Amino acid sequence: MDVITVVAPCYNEQEVLPIFYRELCRVAEEMSARAEFEFLFIDDGSRDGTCSILKELREQDPRVCYISFSRNFGKEAGIYAGLEHAAGDYIVVMDADMQHPPAFIPKMYDAVVSGEYDCASTRRVTRKGESPLRSLFARLFYKVNNALSPVKMVEGAQDFRFMSRRMAEAVLELSERNRFTKGIFNWVGFRTKYLEYDNVERAAGKSKWSFLGLLRYSIEGILAFSTAPLLLPLLLGAILFAAGLVMAVLRLCGAGADLVCAVILMVGGAQLGCLGILGAYFSKIYLEVKKRPIYIARDIQK
Repeated sequence: MDVITVVAPCYNEQEVLPIFYRELCRVAEEMSARAEFEFLFIDDGSRDGTCSILKELREQDPRVCYISFSRNFGKEAGIYAGLEHAAGDYIVVMDADMQHPPAFIPKMYDAVVSGEYDCASTRRVTRKGESPLRSLFARLFYKVNNALSPVKMVEGAQDFRFMSRRMAEAVLELSERNRFTKGIFNWVGFRTKYLEYDNVERAAGKSKWSFLGLLRYSIEGILAFSTAPLLLPLLLGAILFAAGLVMAVLRLCGAGADLVCAVILMVGGAQLGCLGILGAYFSKIYLEVKKRPIYIARDIQK
């Protein structure tokens, strides 16, 4: 019988964890004739009662396993740790806040076990409940990323993934410290089936993602899989060179000093912008060469 490991990173999810666990149990019961389950929770340095709840669940249900980090390392580290310790033939990566409905797991299992696909994922077709600004920037991210990066991402695709063991092992081969799992899932390839659904709001608690946090995450994604921004200085140089020729002609025609000041400001701003792009890439190199661990576990119960 197949074994399915559900990997669920958690950060301050004490309010929603019991709801999520009950729904996982319902799905496991529904699929009991076809598969067995392992529930692997990753406590990402939570400051509430998340770890205590996981300990209680572990005592009453041997299917529950958990890894507790020494501090908050982020969701990307949580996903990596879950894949690294998953024992199943198939692995599901999903959030514990119920925005990734466990009811989709049987459909995802059917798609992958058929052999036609190596992965099944979900794709939101609506963003009901999100702020207009957040939805706008989310759509903009996909357009910018797909324009700059050879690794294309399906708009609305989630981290909610059901994958084969061989795909999970391929993801683990990419052991970089600056991780962007959405891109990694696409970079490793494999055939993926997307299941569409309407946006689902959290069952309880509050989102841990702020607008600035999502913006930083988006920038990480673009830098992780595209070198196109490094060509921006070349483009700006060509534009400024052309602008300089025009300005020189205007200056010869009697333009004032304000024109010269405008050129200086343009060139100075372009130079600082280019240095900023280079600095962003150098910072990633700096962090990678340190070879620090992706996470540190304080407690592992399997």
